[in-house]
Parts: sequence; C-alpha cells; structure tokens
Amino acid sequence: MPCGMRAHSPIFSTLALALAIAAMLFAAPAARATDVKDLVRLKGQGESILRGLGLVVGLAGTGDSGKELVVARPLAQVLANEGNAIGDLKELGSAKAVAVVLLTCVIPEAGGRIDDKFDITISTVNSASSLVGGTLYLAPMSGPYPGSPVFAMAAGPVEVEGTINTTGRVRGGARLIRDILMPTVGDSFDLIVDPHFAGWSSVSEIAGSIDRSYFNSPTASGPSIAKAIDDRTVRVVVPPNERADRAAFVSDVLSTDVNMSMLKLPAQVIVNSRTGSIIVTGDVEIAPVVLTHKDLVITSTIPPPQPTPDNPLVERETWTSLASNARPTEKSKLADLLEAFKQLQVPASEQISILHQLHKLGKLQAKLVVD
Repeated sequence: MPCGMRAHSPIFSTLALALAIAAMLFAAPAARATDVKDLVRLKGQGESILRGLGLVVGLAGTGDSGKELVVARPLAQVLANEGNAIGDLKELGSAKAVAVVLLTCVIPEAGGRIDDKFDITISTVNSASSLVGGTLYLAPMSGPYPGSPVFAMAAGPVEVEGTINTTGRVRGGARLIRDILMPTVGDSFDLIVDPHFAGWSSVSEIAGSIDRSYFNSPTASGPSIAKAIDDRTVRVVVPPNERADRAAFVSDVLSTDVNMSMLKLPAQVIVNSRTGSIIVTGDVEIAPVVLTHKDLVITSTIPPPQPTPDNPLVERETWTSLASNARPTEKSKLADLLEAFKQLQVPASEQISILHQLHKLGKLQAKLVVD
C-alpha cells in the first residue's frame, strides 16, 4: 500500500463530528460583510400568490363522498367537459376516489414568464382522509383577488409530506400561461430594508456603502446616488450615464458589500433555509458547549508506514480545532464557528441545523430569526 494512503482499519468506523466550542480565539473576529441584496428588496418586487380549486383523482377510497354536493358538482362539470355528462348528481353517490382541494402557489420576487413551472401546495377542504397516491387534475390558478385573470394551469402527481395525509405538494405543477412581471426600474428606485435590519443606522450605512462603492469607480462623478428616506427605505438615483443599462447598474448596487458591524443592530442570527444564507448581526457569542453532528469515518493504519520522498505520508482531516489560549471568562464567537464550518466544508443546510440546536439549548446568545 502506498504510504500516502491510510488503510481501512478503523479506529472509529462512525465517529460523530465533534466541535469543541470552549475558549476560542483571543482576538476579536474580523468584521463580517454581506451583500446589499441579502438585506433589502426592490420596492414593488414582492412575492405573488396564485390560488385555485381543483380535484385530486385516483385515490384508493380515501377521497370525499360523492354524496356531498361540494364534490359532486365540480366532478360532474369535469365529466361534462370531457364529453361524458351525467343525468343526475346521484350517479356520483358512491365516488370515493376524488377529493376537492385548495391550491396555492408562491411566485418568487423575480416574477415568472410563460411556461415557467412552480410548486403547488394543496389541502383538502372536505371529508377526504388521505391524498396518498392521488393526481391533481388540470385546474386553473388565478391571482389572489376576486376577478383576477388565470395565470397558470395546474396538474401533476401529489407528494404527501410527513404524517399529515390531507396536505401535499405538486412539484413544478403550476405552469404559467401569462407573464407575472415586476415593476420596471425608472430613473430612481427604492430599496426596502428587511424588518430584521430596520433602523436609521442600518439605512444610513447601506446608503453610504452604495455611494462609496459607486464613487470608487474611475468613471463615477456627480452628486450622491443613495439616500436614506426613512428607517426602512433607501432611495437610489440611477446616474444619467448608467441609464442605458439599468439592469447592470441595479445588479452592481445589490452586490455592494455592507459591513454588518456598522449597522449597530442587536445580536441576531438570521437564516434562510431555502437559500442557505446565514447572516450574523452584532458580535454573537456562544456559551461553552460540545456539539456532535452527523457521522465521520476515520481510518488509520497501525503502525503507520514509513514515509519516503516518493510516497510521503499524507494526513487528511475532516475536523478542526477551535481551541485557543483565551481567558476562561471570554466566550466563544459564532464567527469562529462559521469559519470552522467553512474549513470543514459543512453544507449550509447542516450549518443551519446546528444553529437551531445551539439556539434550542440556549447556547446561542442572540435572537435566531428564520426567514
């Protein structure tokens, strides 16, 4: 066996990843920066909600009773549309393979174009006991207000998640038949700061960061382009020389770095499971704790082979030490833990799971906000 490899004679075949968080680095961690887009949204560019009423078919006797008119009427209409009209609703009295469901679909802030697909959440509204094995029959989805036009058609197999069988999801089940567009950017636009970061110090720092970044460019000139309007609004003026390509300018603004320590916010850890982002405000501390997470396989050869220039002994570790010579009275910094995650290449979803555990144990000395 080459000396650069370790034989599979495990000391621990499945050793939990142990992160010893006791006394960490004595020096204060470097200030953490994040992008403007993680702190704000463009005014008018919020999520959109589509709604609808549909039928889940193909259920194994777990659907609504055909004797109920709320089920019989839409089912009769579907059959009539397919050229199989029934003479009397009583003919559907024994039907138990169909369930009436409410449909909702969230269109993200960026909007959507024709033929884009989005997930649908469905819920029963009557006596159906389970949606397992069902398929959503073709159904229209409209905007949230009465009289809104149809924006999407929905259909597809139902996935039931967890132990509640009367709710489910149709992956990519809503296909847009009409564009859902966000307002266009004019000669100026407003950035709305997320509620977690609201405050005059926050908007002032965001506006200042945008100005400093823009005027660092050799082609930039003229008056300030960003101004704090209130404790949640930053107004940005598109300079005349940037108006030919507003999209690129907006992209540059949203990618501007902001020093989080300058926002003067209370200690918070804001996580978004969907995007995998973790934002830390303030100098967040962690009380001493030892945390185990997932399985880590460590293999070793005893005795180890003698290294040679041609076959050096290479050791690869998937753990890191966080200990230092800090005084016992000093507490651990979350920034150090996040840096350790980075070294260990821990996925964002697992980082968020660990933060939830720390918060549940009362070891995360900050407010945990889940977006």
